[in-house]
Amino acid sequence: MARRPTKRQRIEPRFEPDEPGSLDVRLSADDRAAKPSKAKPRRRKSPSSGKASPAKAKAKSNARRKRGSARKRRGGNGGSRIGRFFRKATYWSLVAGLWAFIGFVGLMGYYAAHLPPPSEWEVPKRPPNVKIVSQSGQLVANRGDTGGEAVRLEQLPAYLPEAVIAIEDRRFRSHFGIDPIGLARAVFVNLAQGRLVQGGSTLTQQLAKNLFLEPDRTLSRKMQEVVMALWLEQNFSKDQILEMYLNRVYLGAGAYGVDAAARRYFDKPARYVTLKEAATLAGLLKAPSRYAPTNSPDLAEDRARTVVLAMKDAGFISDRDAKDAIAASATVVAKSVGASNNYVADWVMDELPSFIGQIDKDVIVDTTIDMDMQRAAEEALKRKLAEQGGKLGVSQGAIVTLDRNGAVKALVGGRDYSKSQFNRAVNAHRQPGSAFKPFVYLAALENGLTPETIRVDEPVTIGKWSPKNYSRKHYGAVTLTQALSYSLNTVAAKLAYEVGPKRVVETARRLGISSPLQANPAIALGTSEVTPLEIAAAYVPLSNGGYGVVPHVIRQIRTVDGKVLYARNGDGPGRVVDPLIVGRMNRMMSETLQTGTGKKASLGERPAGGKTGTSQDFRDGWFIGYTNQLTTAVWLGNDDNSPTRRATGGSLPAEIWKETMLAEHRNVPVAALPGIVDEPVRVAEPGNAGPVPPGRIGEDQGRIVRPEPGRGPLNLLQRIFGG
Repeated sequence: MARRPTKRQRIEPRFEPDEPGSLDVRLSADDRAAKPSKAKPRRRKSPSSGKASPAKAKAKSNARRKRGSARKRRGGNGGSRIGRFFRKATYWSLVAGLWAFIGFVGLMGYYAAHLPPPSEWEVPKRPPNVKIVSQSGQLVANRGDTGGEAVRLEQLPAYLPEAVIAIEDRRFRSHFGIDPIGLARAVFVNLAQGRLVQGGSTLTQQLAKNLFLEPDRTLSRKMQEVVMALWLEQNFSKDQILEMYLNRVYLGAGAYGVDAAARRYFDKPARYVTLKEAATLAGLLKAPSRYAPTNSPDLAEDRARTVVLAMKDAGFISDRDAKDAIAASATVVAKSVGASNNYVADWVMDELPSFIGQIDKDVIVDTTIDMDMQRAAEEALKRKLAEQGGKLGVSQGAIVTLDRNGAVKALVGGRDYSKSQFNRAVNAHRQPGSAFKPFVYLAALENGLTPETIRVDEPVTIGKWSPKNYSRKHYGAVTLTQALSYSLNTVAAKLAYEVGPKRVVETARRLGISSPLQANPAIALGTSEVTPLEIAAAYVPLSNGGYGVVPHVIRQIRTVDGKVLYARNGDGPGRVVDPLIVGRMNRMMSETLQTGTGKKASLGERPAGGKTGTSQDFRDGWFIGYTNQLTTAVWLGNDDNSPTRRATGGSLPAEIWKETMLAEHRNVPVAALPGIVDEPVRVAEPGNAGPVPPGRIGEDQGRIVRPEPGRGPLNLLQRIFGG
């Protein structure tokens, strides 16, 4: 028997071959604490398997490596936890996204429920534009809420809408009205920057906002914008949406739509803009006032460069096109908002409803305006007022020119439209002073007097009224030609008394004066107020041979498709003055420019007639004159009716009239004034001269009186500055 081991001595199992008589301590399955239920019987190793062979050890090692690799591919023990985390995160993200989508749809449904039914939705009409053009087709002005014409997409150069798409909504052609990618990018960029840097609205959303919604920045408005954008995408093509957008978007300076903006900044229609100009316009969309080339040229240039690079990045233009566009300049036209053609446009808009009623579509108005004459009149008024206005205490003025038929060729309603839009040429009622005297003399000639009739210039009292001459002097016996030429107030008052104030009023009415006139002796000195337009029109019969005219500026009104809505026909009331009287009046009126108060207005070899006018206390200064072709009236004064510093009609108004008429008559042939030219007549006392104390005619009633230019009893001061 084997010896019992001592205390603490460990009994190890032995695996050597059994020896006879030795104790067998090998363990079997029955020796385990818990017997497995379905354990396979372990194969007993042979005595020779105590050590594995090298081949088997290598195979086991390879198997272990493969099992480790498989565990790594499955994430291993540690990796399995990360994998489970990502699987759960993905799952819950999808769940959250689904619920967010459901909430978004529900929110849209909620706000959509507060909108009218889709069947009632309708794209509002674009506000109509009125395009006003000159007699030669040049643009005078655009009027309406937009400031430009509606243009079709195919009328524009391709790079203009492409510039807008490149910088505002590059996926416009592919999204469904909302751009999730662009929205996500905008959110990420704005969060990263900590401020609003990018917007997520598509062009369709912007159009929906412009068409249907108020500009307030609320969740309700934003959700309604989304609903409307989806509706637009369902009911209109991409090209239709883009066209509506380009015609309605605000681009600064009161310009709505690309055509209005192109005209405002570059003085050309949108269809003719260059690539650089198109990029400049597209750059305005971000902030019209900030990037307007008229306000900040450098910022506008930088923004246009950004747009060009965006177009290249989007594949709309080549590298070469981009380089050329960046190197090019977008020439901004310094178009003054104070240009006088705006007075013409305002007058046209006032007249338009009386011809075609309510304007509900784009129309083109053909006018009688000659743009060369318009510019000449404007330049003359502005320059002369700048030179002498301060010295003479004159702050405002107006000019109007008409042709033989009453067509307005030029109209300047004030010194600077941007500072005052009041149209003085059409709406200012001012005292004409001595410029009203031709109607008195015309009535006298029609009553039997002649240019050679003599009246005495001397103190006179009619009732309680005692008119005075400008010079405060009297010169005795003078012909009517001389009296008119030197603007003698006493003689004019006598003549008005002779023929009767009512007859003077009737004569003025017949020639075209429509303002209220007071039929009293003082009417001879122009105490009743008139407008520059109407008194100019009343002078036209002396220019055209005696035919009355209706002053007008509109020739034709038509739609953009060519349909004629109105066309002018007829020239006026017909003959209003006998040709013989016209000839005699022109003989007298031309003397004013040769020897009288209108010498500064002389046109040299070109025959012309005219009359100065100065109201009481020098509040108004006038010169109204004409040739065979044109009639022009010039008024100067102050809007508050304050006196000027002795600015008479024969001074600054005459100078402005001359400069304007010389410019307007360039390349116009010289022509004699109309009317029958008769021989000077013998002086005779009119039978109905009336008691005009102490007026009398010359003593030698049989002599021939011939007016001699440059001679007369009046002094030099009276000739130059009188009346």
